[in-house]
Amino acid sequence: MADIVIDRVVKEFGTFRALQEVSLTVNDGEFVALLGPSGCGKTTLLRIIAGLETQTSGHVVIGGQDVSTLAPRKRGLAMVFQNYAVFPHMTVFENVAFGLRMQKAQQAEVKRKVERAAALLHIESYLDRYPAKLSGGQRQRVAVARALAVEPAVLLMDEPLSNLDALLRLEMRTELKAVLREAGTTTIYVTHDQTEAMGLADRIAVMYGGKIDQIGSPLEIYATPATRFVGGFIGSPPMNFIKVQCSHGTARIGDAALPCPTTGMDMELGLRGEDASLAPNGSGIPFDIRVVEPMGSHLLLTGSIDGQPARIVAPPIAKVSPGERVGLTVDPARVTWIDSTTGRAVVRA
Repeated sequence: MADIVIDRVVKEFGTFRALQEVSLTVNDGEFVALLGPSGCGKTTLLRIIAGLETQTSGHVVIGGQDVSTLAPRKRGLAMVFQNYAVFPHMTVFENVAFGLRMQKAQQAEVKRKVERAAALLHIESYLDRYPAKLSGGQRQRVAVARALAVEPAVLLMDEPLSNLDALLRLEMRTELKAVLREAGTTTIYVTHDQTEAMGLADRIAVMYGGKIDQIGSPLEIYATPATRFVGGFIGSPPMNFIKVQCSHGTARIGDAALPCPTTGMDMELGLRGEDASLAPNGSGIPFDIRVVEPMGSHLLLTGSIDGQPARIVAPPIAKVSPGERVGLTVDPARVTWIDSTTGRAVVRA
């Protein structure tokens, strides 16, 4: 296995800078997700690590070796793409064996490694079939098995589950996490789906505008976003941002008084919808309900706080109606304070 060091990587396409001095270290055996919206640079970064794109400046080091100028086949890695890229004229066995054949492995070794990879992905009963007789989920398992069969030092995955339906995506996500934990392969996984990143990764690097806005464990990023973008991109519903006035270290909204980290700065109160509770007597932060959506495990309330849009999560048995004003209580420890000018979180002194 191998660690990966991305050192101040820049990528320019003409006058457009797609990556802006990105640095990231992925530890041996770690699973890191590159998460962000379309155009943030995550796939470009993955392709540079793979050797499919050449960086304008900076270095990529895998297992202590600078591979920045090496061809993809010399980097000791494997890739799984969004489309399955399985060969229709080959059986599942030969698809999984393809990389091993390219390495000129002995037949006994090919058989052993193919059967091991197939067992990990639970496709051992399909080895004699052709891809046309497999479902989409089974073809994706074949693609993953083919990548794992060569026992790569690094596995790169680019939106591998996005072509699957929601239920199959959930099943494959669970399977993939278990397989990669058992294989112990260092993995970088590109996705725009925050649920995938949160469920799969040891750490998440949230990318925006060609930079990494924040990197940390899924729970760290969810609970303490470093920027307004991270707070708004992670979570369902996304974090609410309410502009407030801070005076003498306190922000007042209705009957509620929340301690501010600083005074004399334009601030936004970052509040997760599930971190607010309905006040029994209607006191606290006033919330005007516009829409009530029953979601089974909870009610999703859409409305406004101090005239600013917000979404709140309430218990499924809550007695609330559109057009009603309710009060909210908030634990100050669960609040994120954002500098309105910079968009970055402000830490309490």
